[in-house]
Amino acid sequence: MRMFEYKVVPAPVKGVKAKGVKTPEARFALGVEQAINELAAEGWEYQRSDVLPSTERVGLTGSETHWRTLMVFRRAVAVAAAPEVAVAPAPPTPPARVEPVLTAAPAVSSAVPEGAGVAEAEGRADPVFEEGNEETRPA
Repeated sequence: MRMFEYKVVPAPVKGVKAKGVKTPEARFALGVEQAINELAAEGWEYQRSDVLPSTERVGLTGSETHWRTLMVFRRAVAVAAAPEVAVAPAPPTPPARVEPVLTAAPAVSSAVPEGAGVAEAEGRADPVFEEGNEETRPA
């Protein structure tokens, strides 16, 4: 499997003056051509140009969106060959599932027995509530 690394650079925004290049379009094309050829000399292959939004701060709380033209390049990355790994034998298969055997056993109840519970503990008296007058009683 081939692996690639990518490089993204801003596209030139101004043309380049050169002998024999007269029009603004030709100067701009020359600038783009030089940018591509510089990276191609380093082994980068031109892929595409993208126009992407860039949000930038303006003042203390404002922001503006500027559209930026970017050029995308890639080049192949040398992948080190993985050393051969000895394949371990497969682990033994687990034994077949054994179903439990049901036997007649006494029933176990999880219900709480009546009486002698926390609420009915001996020696505890019920709290006494005093009745207030009409002004303090909730509606």
